[in-house]
Parts: sequence; C-alpha cells; structure tokens
Amino acid sequence: MNRRIEKISLIGLGAMGVFFAPRLFQTYQESFWVTAGGERRKRLEQRGVTVNGVNYHFPIVSPEEKKEADLILIGVKGYSLDQAMADIKNQVGEHTLILSLLNGVDSEKKLIEVFGEEHVLYAFMRMSIVMKDGTADFDPYWGKIYFGEKKNTEYSDRVLAVKEVFERADIPYQIEEDMLKGIWFKYMSNIGENLTCALLGVPFGSFQVSEHANWFRIKAMREVAAIAQKKGIDLGEEEIRQQNETVLTIPYANKPSTLQDLEAGKPTEIEMFAKTVVEMGKEVGVETPLCEMFYHGIRTYEEKNEGKI
Repeated sequence: MNRRIEKISLIGLGAMGVFFAPRLFQTYQESFWVTAGGERRKRLEQRGVTVNGVNYHFPIVSPEEKKEADLILIGVKGYSLDQAMADIKNQVGEHTLILSLLNGVDSEKKLIEVFGEEHVLYAFMRMSIVMKDGTADFDPYWGKIYFGEKKNTEYSDRVLAVKEVFERADIPYQIEEDMLKGIWFKYMSNIGENLTCALLGVPFGSFQVSEHANWFRIKAMREVAAIAQKKGIDLGEEEIRQQNETVLTIPYANKPSTLQDLEAGKPTEIEMFAKTVVEMGKEVGVETPLCEMFYHGIRTYEEKNEGKI
C-alpha cells in the first residue's frame, strides 16, 4: 500500500515541538494542528509561541474533538506521556502513524501497548533548543529527527510516507539502520550531558573547556553503555568517542532540558533518566554510582524548588 500523509497532529509545543511546528504549518496549513486542552489551549490561542522572531498561532484541536490524523508527533515530557496518549486517542484511525520525540528508551514500548505495533514507528531527536516563556531562537538546520522501523535495511511504506513529509516541510531527518541502537546512543549521551549540566549548573560549553565536567559525563555514559551491552545493544567506547566530537559543536551557552527545568522551577525528567538507569542496572547486574548521585542530587534541587528545603 502506498501511504500518503496529509493530516498531521503535534502534541507538545516545547523545545522539541517548535522544531517541527513552523515548517509543518507553512507546508500543510490547516491540515496541521496542535493538540491542547484546558489552560494550555487558552494560553496558546492568546499568546501563541514565538520561534526565531515570528509569533505563531497554530490551529488548535482539543483532545475531546474527534479528528483523525495520518501522523501524530508526540513532543511532551516523559512524565506527561500517559496523559498525551489519552489526549490523542480521538485522533488515531486505522492508518495513523505515531512518532515519539521523547527522551528515554521505552516510549515506543508504551505506545505499542496502548495503540498497537502497526501504529508506531521509532524515533529520537538530536538537537539543542532553549525555550523560555514561549520563545525559542535556534538554527532550524542544527539538529535533526532520526526515525524508522526497528531495522531499516529496506524502507517500508510507513517510513517512506514520513520521509516524504519531512522532505516537503524541509525538516532535517535521518533514517537509522538500527533504531534501537540509535535510541540508546541518544539516551547515553543525554544521561552524560544533560544530568552533568543540571547537577553542576553549567551549560553545554563546559564540555569544551573542563576536564572535570567531562569526567562526570563520560563516567555516566559508560554506565549506560554497560547496561546496553547486557541488553544486546552494541554501544561502547567508539560511540562515546563519536559523542566526544559532537558535544564540541553544541553552542557554548545552550543548556540541556533538565537544567532549564530546574532553573524555571519545573519538574524534571530525572525519574526517566537517572532513576531508570539505576533500576535497569540492578536488573542486569551493572553498578551505576554516577546515576545514583545524579538522581539524588537533582531530586534535592527539585525539593529546594518545591520549598521543602
């Protein structure tokens, strides 16, 4: 079957969502919409979001409205995935495809449990966007979405249909041959970079100038790589070396999401990041002292933000 995607829904208009929304709206117009309800819908309708100096008021569809989409992009925080799955239920039809843009390594599994394997492709993002008070300024060609079936030696009709969307909308993408390895590579990098910056209160640029910041980053990445190896995913020193080069290209002042959340007094994704690593480490017999420290350290910052300290 030759698929063609014409109707696209996005849930989550934060740092990941704004990477897609302006270009999808310019290409698909009213056939692209943002799913939002309650106060969030009111805020988006009143204020919109400002991306690279342009204020956008995208079409908004409430979760209660039945409006089938051909493609749904999920760009919420990890702790909001359950709510997002409930909110998109009225948009999933027989041929709807779902792409999760979330951090972590288990969102596809959760989506498959709810909607079925026939609706879910694998995806992850490699980009760095700072968003504050509904405003984001970034290079739209620095970073890309990686997506595909679990294995992509040949491209399925599903993959080709999504590929056409990103090409039409001029959105950088890459189809990885081994998507599970790619997702774990991203997770490993996130654990090392995101949590080091959050715990120490430093930007990505710290890895360009500080051997001490890199000590935390690399030790944490090795914990994740060791767990991945136990799970049959070939991740190790070569991938860490590759990321050592990539991290040098991230704009110096950019801050990862966990640090942005802490500074804004918002909840973080620390449960999905460090706590999950610790739990997986116990399951497969890998010690994770760096991630234990990250978990308890960042939870302490959250308690401070909550007024408990």
